[in-house]
Amino acid sequence: MWQLTNILLWNLMAAVIVSGQARPKVKLSSQSSSGLTSDCVGNLMRLRLDKALAVGNQLEVEAINGTQHIVLTPSLAAQCGYSMESDPWGNTRIYTSLLGCYVDNKDDTTFNVGMKLRMYRNSPLDMISHDVSQTCSYSRWASREILCDRNYMEVSKYMSTPDSPSDPKGQTQEFKDEHSNINAVPGVSGAEHGIWKMTFFTPEPVAMVLREAEQAGYSAMTTANRLVVRSPYNTAETYTEDVAGIPMEVFKVSAYYKAPHGLSIVNLAAACPTGGVLFTEDSISWHVPRRVTPLMDSRFRIVEMHMGINGQRLDKSQMAARGYTLSVTDFHIVTEIPVGSPDGYYKSHAPDYQYHITYTVEPMLEVLWRGDNAQDDTRYKILFPITTPLMPQTPHAEDLTVPEDGVFRVRLGSFLHDVELKNITFSTGVLTVEESNARGFNVLEHIFPNGTKGYSLQVAFDADVVLKHNPEALVTTYSLPLVFGFIILPEETPFAHPLDFQVSLQDVVLPTLTGTCDRNRFYVSVEYGSQGRNFQTTVGFQPLTPELAESYDFQDNGTHFSLVMPYTARETKFELFTSHFVRARLDIRLLDMNNQWTLGDLYLACDFPLTTTTCYSNGTITALALKVESVPSLNPSWLTLRDPSCKPVYSDDRFAYFSFPADSCGTTRTFFDNYMLYENEISISYFEDVADNDSPIDPEYRQTVSCYYIVNKTETIAFSYRPRTYDPKAEIGTGQLMVQMRLAKDASYDHFYEGQDFPVVKYLRQPLYFEVELMQSSDPHLELILENCWATLQEDRTSLPSWDIIVDSCENSDDSYTTTFHPVMSDTRVAVPSHVKRFSIKMFAFIKDEAVLKDEIFVHCDAVICDTNSQADGACRGQCVHPTGTKSSQHHGIKSSKREQRNADSTHQTLISSGAIVVLD
Repeated sequence: MWQLTNILLWNLMAAVIVSGQARPKVKLSSQSSSGLTSDCVGNLMRLRLDKALAVGNQLEVEAINGTQHIVLTPSLAAQCGYSMESDPWGNTRIYTSLLGCYVDNKDDTTFNVGMKLRMYRNSPLDMISHDVSQTCSYSRWASREILCDRNYMEVSKYMSTPDSPSDPKGQTQEFKDEHSNINAVPGVSGAEHGIWKMTFFTPEPVAMVLREAEQAGYSAMTTANRLVVRSPYNTAETYTEDVAGIPMEVFKVSAYYKAPHGLSIVNLAAACPTGGVLFTEDSISWHVPRRVTPLMDSRFRIVEMHMGINGQRLDKSQMAARGYTLSVTDFHIVTEIPVGSPDGYYKSHAPDYQYHITYTVEPMLEVLWRGDNAQDDTRYKILFPITTPLMPQTPHAEDLTVPEDGVFRVRLGSFLHDVELKNITFSTGVLTVEESNARGFNVLEHIFPNGTKGYSLQVAFDADVVLKHNPEALVTTYSLPLVFGFIILPEETPFAHPLDFQVSLQDVVLPTLTGTCDRNRFYVSVEYGSQGRNFQTTVGFQPLTPELAESYDFQDNGTHFSLVMPYTARETKFELFTSHFVRARLDIRLLDMNNQWTLGDLYLACDFPLTTTTCYSNGTITALALKVESVPSLNPSWLTLRDPSCKPVYSDDRFAYFSFPADSCGTTRTFFDNYMLYENEISISYFEDVADNDSPIDPEYRQTVSCYYIVNKTETIAFSYRPRTYDPKAEIGTGQLMVQMRLAKDASYDHFYEGQDFPVVKYLRQPLYFEVELMQSSDPHLELILENCWATLQEDRTSLPSWDIIVDSCENSDDSYTTTFHPVMSDTRVAVPSHVKRFSIKMFAFIKDEAVLKDEIFVHCDAVICDTNSQADGACRGQCVHPTGTKSSQHHGIKSSKREQRNADSTHQTLISSGAIVVLD
């Protein structure tokens, strides 16, 4: 639709396109200005300004009238017959009516048009100018000429005078002599003749004198032969009328002017269409009323009818080549223009950030009507810019991806030339086109023969912007979500187009598991697949935690990991066993926890040598029972021999160990020719320790224990007599006993600090509870005695300074805070109380010259292990349990250095030390 409000942009930017080329400040004529041309098109002068000249400049137009230069504002241009049209890229057309205010008119036949174009860049001083001068000849005036331009309506009428009837124009010498004063208002000195007043019909009459009309924006003037009146659109004195269904803006006026023969009245009217355009997807239909009733009051006929583009007539061959048609119906003159014809242009838009286009073209219609009076004709000329409604253009996305190539290949288009790709939003963020190419994504622009463009993009499947998931264990779906960010030039209007491409490919290589065995261990190796270590490993039914992996010698080199497991590990299963071997199985599974898929598994079963029954020559039989997989609910502690009272001497959740004489526990004996067979049976025994809700084991567990003894066997033993000169006695043997010292967390001695807890932080005078224990011995005749205990600043037990805590098995009588011994009673942890000694001291620090030497101490002890059955002396006389006395001290937990360096080398003592203990004041 014709947008009248946006037609004329005088003194505004004619083109807003950035140019990198500077222009010198020079004045150019129209003949020498590249990109600046002028020509005559009927009753108009047309000036064309190429975008290469106007780009980046602010355009100001001046009309030249002799020595006067008048700046054409939008209102003055409409009043005086000037119009301008610019496309978005700066291509500009300026039209001047040959009857315009500032045109040098020679007898209505020769017209000299002068203009100056001023182009400003950044400031008023940065300006270049172009002078334009064009002479047009036009004599084919009709009696009435009506011109409908973008911003004004113009009507001119031939004036006749009775003084010269032979002159077809009605022109006399007297009229010529007074022409210079004809426009003067009556009553003004020197103005004998001129336009007196004007009456506008809205349709109600509104009268104005000439000056009032000019102040209201109208123009009225006389030339050698014609009276000219011009009106802008949408004034108070114009009105809209529907003519044959077409909205028309109507301008009617009666002009009163004083001629030599007296007062004359001329009725003038103009009617210009403001609508009448129909659009289809492929064509534009412009309808103009065949009979414009505001202009016609009698019968008429069409003498001439022409179509043009941009003010220029086209002949029939030119119209046919472009696909234009011009036809007449009963009510309308119809012009058909294909959408996309080369005389118009497309423009991109982005309402609501969606891509649309419009097509703009400026047809011209020129019609010559002739009434019943052969001398009464009307030339009707319309310049009518048309822009189609917004046409949605969804960009077409083409997926050219070949999955086996491992690269997304996509194309997007087509777009008009004024669209530019600025950035692409990937899953990881926004990248400009330059950044995308720097990342190797290969963004290219493609120009097509019809002037449109498209874009292509390539992204490898392994790029970090590609999302991956596995709908199936062996299938990977690669997703490439994109948002293409565009701008439309020159306005830099943004819009976006989201796309999402997906490709599925069966390209997953699963991890592989292999395993072997030796006589004692399982060896397992896992080679990672194409997705790395994206799985959870379970051993048996246990997840492979870092702690479990460390215990099984876990090794990982980035492509494989390996495990070494003893066959007795809790995660293995026993399938079966005999008297000589056990068949153990290791189950390993690799699980995708997100999808609950098994990516790989290994069930490795091996036979390991194992003697389950041992027959001793003294008649003792030992048997080992194992919990097998086929009896999952078995508790080995429930197993017994035939005599239910013969229970395992040891059992846990997997093993039960029996030891019994061959002639007990219901063992049967069978004689054969040369040997005896002793047999018993290990089976389940159900009694009170089996929960009531536990059902009997199914299948039953039965294990036969057999021993063969040879009946007739002779052993030869060498014997000789030799008198004995002394009583026999056992030879003294040597061995190692282990003693450990631990720091308890409180006086209950139930919880102790572990190695990773040291150094332990304590406040001054806070109790420290120590326990010293003889390990790996159950002999009740042994007793542990603490002979000496002392504290040092260094971990070295022989370092100085030091402070005595226990001296000769007793408390240090010189210490104001006496060491306290605590009695030890038998409980679930302490089987032999004489193997354990407990004492406590209060936390202290070493000082020298009233200064703390270090905020850390170490405690050391000499322990003696004594035989309570022997007559002992020294430390073995017993631990001193009653303090010999106390002394008061002024230091309150601060110790001066006292002990001299002692010898730590003793063959009768066990030497033990604590970890570091830090004092906190």
